Amino acid sequence: MIYDVTIIGAGVSGCAIARELSKYQLNILVLEKALDVCEGTSKANSGIAHAGYDAKPGTLKARLNVEGSRRMQKLSEELDFPYRQNGSLVLCFDKKDMGRLNELKERGEQNGVRGLQILDRQELLELEHAVGGEAVAALYAPSGAIVCPFGLTIALAENAAVNGAEFCFGTQVIDIQKKNKGYLVKTDQGDVETKVLVNAAGVHADEIHNMVCESKMEITPRRGEYLLYDKRVGSLVSHTLFQLPTALGKGILVTPTVHGNLLTGPTAQDIKDKDGVATSAQGMSQVQQMASLSVPGIPGSQVITSFAGLRAHITTMPRGCSEGDFLIEQAKDAPGFVDVAGIESPGLTCAPALGEYVAEIVTDILKPAKKEGFISTRKGIPSMALSSDEERQSLISTNPAYGNVICRCEMVTEGEILDAIRRPLGAVTTDGIKRRTRAGMGRCQSGFCNPKVVELLAAELSVDESQIRKSGEASWYLTPKEQVKEKGAAYE
Repeated sequence: MIYDVTIIGAGVSGCAIARELSKYQLNILVLEKALDVCEGTSKANSGIAHAGYDAKPGTLKARLNVEGSRRMQKLSEELDFPYRQNGSLVLCFDKKDMGRLNELKERGEQNGVRGLQILDRQELLELEHAVGGEAVAALYAPSGAIVCPFGLTIALAENAAVNGAEFCFGTQVIDIQKKNKGYLVKTDQGDVETKVLVNAAGVHADEIHNMVCESKMEITPRRGEYLLYDKRVGSLVSHTLFQLPTALGKGILVTPTVHGNLLTGPTAQDIKDKDGVATSAQGMSQVQQMASLSVPGIPGSQVITSFAGLRAHITTMPRGCSEGDFLIEQAKDAPGFVDVAGIESPGLTCAPALGEYVAEIVTDILKPAKKEGFISTRKGIPSMALSSDEERQSLISTNPAYGNVICRCEMVTEGEILDAIRRPLGAVTTDGIKRRTRAGMGRCQSGFCNPKVVELLAAELSVDESQIRKSGEASWYLTPKEQVKEKGAAYE
């Protein structure tokens, strides 16, 4: 089979593109080397829907940021993922920097951000009483919001799949060869022939680009470390608090999450390892120290986990491309090859607009007809933790598994876990269950519920428990029984 479009990468960008393209009469394939969607950059970020005041006016990044921000609420209603417009504040700690704060406001207004205001200290404290004493003013963006990055990505992917897009996981691209009309993509699972190829491979987008194009690209992973706090302190702030940005990013933020936790971070460190998501004592210390500038007294005892994510920062751009902006275009020397590269912050916010922008490029190449009967909505997994008593009784009466609590920290039931496995693009790993249901995301970090989750996955997938993994290829929890027997015989 020759596909019309093949997308490399099932992060938020790749899934948004797949959903938009599934509105057309096209054969769509998404290739992902991981075992699930949302396993790369998209899984470890701030979960912020940025208002759009930071990007340089006139850039594609600025345009997609503002458009994506405006579309996010409607998309959350259509695809049923957590989103809340809580507003954001950029804190200024020195009166000498007020000029920079005003420049940020002017930049946002040029970008089309609505409702921006400069607040003095008294006005700031009326919005956020927990702000530190060194803050003298703030830029207030009421359109700033928070979103669940897992929920958004999974919702986009499921909706694309329901509308006909095909996803192949555990499939790594090895080489790409140009053909007269299209491309031959060689993977570790076999060859794929496609008319149009979309490169949405995150920190690996340079490797994919360089297989095809003469003008080379280099991406440097930029690691950001975070601290996540228990829900006991989730209401410490209600807005997302930024610090005046630097050349490396927006600084250390303090924000509530859509699920009721508190989040601080990220750091910004350029590294060489594209799998380098380990956290460090130095990074954690930096997050705590800088976050306390915005909100003093954040209790370190309430940290339940730390994590790190990688942003795809382009350090060497192909000839003719603008530095500091997203690279989204059909390659000049490779017709039908579309780069979607360097999608660092605010890439999550941009996703709704980015998907449509790339779809326009692809459909301009292929000239497909619109699909009749496109399914624009999707219903997420019911949450027993968030349901009313009446809704809980209704779910339990329909399926008693909804009455069996598996994860006590987050009150996730067997029914929710089974739904996560059985739905389109269902979970096949414990991390997949975690991102779809929050089982294991509470204070004990899966210490109590994980054995039962492994048991349920094995039963539903009809495999031995030793075949169940946390996330990656070699992340098994148990040794296969055959190996145990072999070792036992060797000791006898």
